[in-house]
Amino acid sequence: MSEGFAAPPPPPPPGPAARVRPATVTAATWLLVGYAVLAIVGGVIGLANAGTISDVYREAYAGTDAEGMEGAAIGGVVGGGAVSMVIAIGVIVLAMLNHRGKNPARIVTWVLGGIALCCTGGGLALTGATSGFQMDSGTGPDPAEVQRMVDEALPSWYGGVSLTITIVSILAIAVALLLLALPPSNAFFRKPEQPFEPPPGYPPPPSYPQVG
Repeated sequence: MSEGFAAPPPPPPPGPAARVRPATVTAATWLLVGYAVLAIVGGVIGLANAGTISDVYREAYAGTDAEGMEGAAIGGVVGGGAVSMVIAIGVIVLAMLNHRGKNPARIVTWVLGGIALCCTGGGLALTGATSGFQMDSGTGPDPAEVQRMVDEALPSWYGGVSLTITIVSILAIAVALLLLALPPSNAFFRKPEQPFEPPPGYPPPPSYPQVG
């Protein structure tokens, strides 16, 4: 006696192979997070000492043509701190997206990181280049004397910590951008190839009689 049987359905096509995150992307992620943390710390330190800086400027420029200069000084400190916080939040979001292999996030990271690197490095270079110059302030106080008063009023650790944060931030963002451009990172961010799937509409395989 024989009876027919239906062949089992073909197995589903295999999905795309899971991507393995290279060490370069993992390291870049943590460097970006570290850069963001340093930006937040630097912003908090600046905001915490904004009142002291304002008081020094108010005292130094009292009774001069530039009286009220403390407003510009406090505005610069507060504005810089706010910008640092916003950039830090953006960098953390980009770090998480890079960690997941989102190539648009890597492109935005290169753009934003390059801008941050130029601004931070340029600001540091400009500070060093102009530290030895004394500008004529008319009837106002000597800028070098004002800076000395600010340095004396601020905590003794302020200058060293601020400089350290700036230098470490530059190194962190520069190395992170480099790691994201290395070949292992490029392979990770490349869109995975889809496996071949035969077109639908093929007839099912024939049924063969079972001999019994």
